[in-house]
Amino acid sequence: MRYHSRLWVRPENLNANGTLFGGHLLSWIDEQVALYSIVQLGNERVVTKYMSEINFVSSAWQGDIIELGIFPVKFGRTSLTLRCNVRNMVTRESIITVDKIVMVSLDDQGRPLEHGYSDITYARDRIPHRMKPIPRPEPHVPERISAAHEPLHDLDG
Repeated sequence: MRYHSRLWVRPENLNANGTLFGGHLLSWIDEQVALYSIVQLGNERVVTKYMSEINFVSSAWQGDIIELGIFPVKFGRTSLTLRCNVRNMVTRESIITVDKIVMVSLDDQGRPLEHGYSDITYARDRIPHRMKPIPRPEPHVPERISAAHEPLHDLDG
């Protein structure tokens, strides 16, 4: 497994117990796996489809440096399945392992897009081209009821 990034546990990352807040760690995992998938799939539109059960086996304290290791498991038609391990850089003690994370490549309409890849690259040949934002649907506004336009009357008289 390659350890692609390192993060420093700072005071704003701590929970009430003084250890790394699990939500921060999951956010970091999601972001790093997304970046890895963007390069592997050659598409900047990649979303998290699934993350398997998580089990924190240890924690990190303020000042610790943690490493995120990402390992590709398999390519699907529109997806990439990965495994992630987070460990303390100094002690090498595992903090959490996520056995299965599925990332999906999307087209410019937000639908799954076949990527055509079946192997991992460490070259920079799959850097994605910029795309315009996915258009958002117009919000549904209910038609006004005529009674809503009538003035309010005082119930007391």
